[in-house]
Amino acid sequence: MITPSTSELYRDYVMPTYGRFDLALSRGEGTHVWDEAGKAYLDFGAGIAVCSLGHAHPKLVKVLANQAATLIHTSNLYLTRPQGELAKLIVELVGLGGKVFFCNSGAEANEGLYKLARKFGAPTDRYEIITFTNSFHGRTLGGISATAQEKVKIDFAPLVEGFVHVPFNDLAATEAAINSRTVAILLEPVQGEGGINPATPEFLKGVRALCDKHDLLLMFDEVQCGFGRTGDWCAWKTIVPSGVEPDAVSWAKGIASGVPLGAFWAGSRPTASVQLCDLLGPGTHGTTYGGNPLVAAAGLAVLSIIQQEGLLENARELGTHLMGKLVAMNLPAIRLVKGVGLMIGIELNDLEGEGPASIIATKALMAAGLLVVPSGERTIRLLPPLNITKAEADEALSILQKVLSAADSR
Repeated sequence: MITPSTSELYRDYVMPTYGRFDLALSRGEGTHVWDEAGKAYLDFGAGIAVCSLGHAHPKLVKVLANQAATLIHTSNLYLTRPQGELAKLIVELVGLGGKVFFCNSGAEANEGLYKLARKFGAPTDRYEIITFTNSFHGRTLGGISATAQEKVKIDFAPLVEGFVHVPFNDLAATEAAINSRTVAILLEPVQGEGGINPATPEFLKGVRALCDKHDLLLMFDEVQCGFGRTGDWCAWKTIVPSGVEPDAVSWAKGIASGVPLGAFWAGSRPTASVQLCDLLGPGTHGTTYGGNPLVAAAGLAVLSIIQQEGLLENARELGTHLMGKLVAMNLPAIRLVKGVGLMIGIELNDLEGEGPASIIATKALMAAGLLVVPSGERTIRLLPPLNITKAEADEALSILQKVLSAADSR
């Protein structure tokens, strides 16, 4: 009997919902991963901004092993210490009071925000949420309805009603979209899937003022940009260090460095009956796995390690280093370098080859031993672990310069 290859197993038994690259990874350590043939790659995708600590971080491995040997899961009908401690830490990092709900992914965290907003607007007819062009809020039916990219909506009508899309960083268009049905504004402080597009300080300040003026919730999707990716715990604080306070925030990805965990926070803003963080009472929202002892212990360990190892500062310093060197290369293939911290987008000119420039470049870099993440037609993302070294950053820069210098621009 012939043993099928990994690619054959995927071909025959896994739904074709991803445009996967022909690369089967078998193990990882630090900032490197290895394929089944033993070839090493410098991982500057990190599971799409997920592996904050890289691969097999010894402290996280130890915490996971100890918790797995103690208690992996209980129903959320009961209390467990790791979930309570993680919630406390997140509330302290946000610094605005409030409470946290735990789930399994970013899409689920955003679903919690939609429900929070609708509960806030009830029992009136206020239910519409304003979102922005090039946003991405997940693959659930609610998520694609919220996402202002038409390509994710094809063949899934009828969509969930109640989402209004306006141009990103356009305060006048945002104000014009507000009407008697509007209940909230939802945005990514730094758009990820849309190509690494930071909000401007003026825009964030402006939408906060609009929410105050019209009694709306300001909700941030920090699924990709949160928990250290931009060099701060909260990406909006990187853009506007003070003066902008959201009412609710969603997270996932880097919160537990690869262990499936999502969360959303709501602040202590008063509503007609209770504080916002208490608005979703018993029976209004729930999850089976969210915040169980295993994932909560992982999240607590990851955030603690980021603190202990000074990784916020590392993200700021090496992000500045990477962006400065990329700009200084002045390569014909590069149209624009943009980003914040270790969330960097390289927008490319058209390249000779088959397919979009982002895919051509991603494949060429992969062949040279560097993993990056494509975004749209022409942007590649650098989303390395927060604990990369300068030597690893320079190694990535060397590969980028070599591959992109050889790429033929059209």
